[in-house]
Amino acid sequence: MKYTIIALLILFPITLFSQSLMESSSFEDEALKLDLSGYGRGSAFVGFDNYDFVSVFGEIGFTSKLNYQQALMFADIRFREGYFFNESRSEFQVKELYAGFSGDKLDVLLGNQIVEWGRTDGFNPTNCITPNDYFFLSSEPDDQKLSNFMLRFKYRIANNIEFDFIAIPMYKSSNYRYELFDLGASVNFTDMLLPEKIYENSSIAARLNFELSKVGFSVSWFRGYNPSYGYDVKNIDWSTGKPDITNAATPYLKNMIGADFVLPLGSWIVRGEMAYNITNGYNDKMYVPNPDLSYVAAIERNINGFNTIVQYVGKYTLDFSDLTEPVLYNSTNQLAQLQYANDLIYYEASLFNRKQFYEQKEINHAFALVVSKPFAYNIWNAELTVYYNLTSEEYMLRPKVSWNISDALSASVGYSYMNGPNKEVFDYAGPVLNGGFLELKVYF
Repeated sequence: MKYTIIALLILFPITLFSQSLMESSSFEDEALKLDLSGYGRGSAFVGFDNYDFVSVFGEIGFTSKLNYQQALMFADIRFREGYFFNESRSEFQVKELYAGFSGDKLDVLLGNQIVEWGRTDGFNPTNCITPNDYFFLSSEPDDQKLSNFMLRFKYRIANNIEFDFIAIPMYKSSNYRYELFDLGASVNFTDMLLPEKIYENSSIAARLNFELSKVGFSVSWFRGYNPSYGYDVKNIDWSTGKPDITNAATPYLKNMIGADFVLPLGSWIVRGEMAYNITNGYNDKMYVPNPDLSYVAAIERNINGFNTIVQYVGKYTLDFSDLTEPVLYNSTNQLAQLQYANDLIYYEASLFNRKQFYEQKEINHAFALVVSKPFAYNIWNAELTVYYNLTSEEYMLRPKVSWNISDALSASVGYSYMNGPNKEVFDYAGPVLNGGFLELKVYF
């Protein structure tokens, strides 16, 4: 009830404002554009392995967009209550909430915003801005996207050329719940080591985007703490005779220089995206990845009514060297045994960080396939997503069927399954995140 009241307090003044304008004798219809909408849904994501109720909740969401003269405001506010990994929880989420100026040439926006850069689907190496909650599961992957508080300038140099500049004063991370993984009873995670809230730790990004008649492309740059992160071993306690390991998620600073394009070629659409990521301290800090080149190449075509997207996802790790596994040279010396055990813990942690960065090998290769098809005049839609990593031999399957029951009611059903060899990331994540989902959603 408390969170619902907060949401209504945010949205109610907008309604009053529009009503007062409509009642004014000087009001002109074209002066105000106000869109109010919302939805209510029940969503159940039930697990296959570690959890019966991974994500089971009811949710209501309100969206409002106001344009008056050159003023702009947008709000997307959600309240949910349910069970998440078998824990009962109520959540109030400001998905987006920002205001600003919108003119013919310039937009200036301030507040909580979601910004998506890049032109490939699902894998966007140039999009270093938007964090994700990878452990919020529903039928819609976009529900995982989180907003940043930012100041954004968009300047339209010409009808088909736009310059975008973003300043993010405070760091916001993606959500990886390492503590849910079965890494061993002696492995614990403490609070994330967040960057200090000072100007020096702010993030800035810029993008020059071209939308030409025959091709679209952009170049971009980002400097700041990456929303994705690794973890560091903070302490190893041997007081009980066995290691009690304490880890902490730790963000890292990087620079990114990127480019992307989309090129229609008859019935084919070709997309590409590449990012050069620059990091420092990677030789001494396990949570910092090496510099790398990340790239995606994709082709899209409608084949007999099946919209098909095939992607190659690759990464080339610069200054790569294999980790050296510790060796116990003197098994009778207790100090040597202790040193070996500590070295082995740091080795395993460093190796896991490399796996989640896709830097366990110098070159990483993966493929993704997305096939979708509407049926019965778009009343039904079937979709299949497949991902396979040739380097790590991990894979993911996600079939989904949607049913537009009416203009105001829809249903979705499907499941998500991931797996991989022993001690690979999907091997840890699969038992936590594998499951089937069902959702009913009403729009108003």
